[in-house]
Amino acid sequence: MLIPSQNWGEDIAIDFDLVKHNRLDIEQQIAHYNVKIIAVTKYFGLKAIEAGYKAGIRDFAESRAIESIEKIKQLSDEIKENSTFHFIGHLQTNKADKVVKNFDVIHSVDSLKIASAISKSACSLNKREKVLLQINNAEEEQKSGYSKQQLRDDFEKIISLEGLEVIGLMNMAPLGADEPELNRLFNDVREFRDELEKSFHISLPELSMGMSDDYEVAVKNGATMVRIGRKLFT
Repeated sequence: MLIPSQNWGEDIAIDFDLVKHNRLDIEQQIAHYNVKIIAVTKYFGLKAIEAGYKAGIRDFAESRAIESIEKIKQLSDEIKENSTFHFIGHLQTNKADKVVKNFDVIHSVDSLKIASAISKSACSLNKREKVLLQINNAEEEQKSGYSKQQLRDDFEKIISLEGLEVIGLMNMAPLGADEPELNRLFNDVREFRDELEKSFHISLPELSMGMSDDYEVAVKNGATMVRIGRKLFT
């Protein structure tokens, strides 16, 4: 059962067999593509991560800094040491230190200001934080993310920041978008990634695109990471 946003993190029981079945089903659907499944556990409690780990998942994504860090701290040492934790929510500069300390990858870098804050935090920890730059190519006012022109303007400054390893781009397609629109948006991100690689002589291997409702379209358009919650856990 999906938990309402006001109760995110509530620790409801998760059926391990269901998660394993769902994981295998998703893997079969995208078997012809080199894609990493990232389990979005932000709607769920500790039991979701534990069930996911038992089902063979090693990548977990959260979006609310303080609540998710408390969740991660309660995990067993085995799970913490063998898992990769992805931060996918909008990041405020005053929470950069905590997120960099507790997460391995940040998908939602949407400004030079937040990139600089992450860089400062990573350098203080003698760490190189892996980041993806969020593109709002659907131009949705309610969502964070760079426009393509804004990112072109900031890109050279971002990749020069110490403590950052820029590994790719991320986007979120509009809810309810039809398949032609999804194809257009995901393909646009891939083409923009290719443009940046060529213009700045840099490798950007990762495209974090696609969620439970649209991951199959995303992988056909070059996604290397899909962020899936409901499809795995319900």
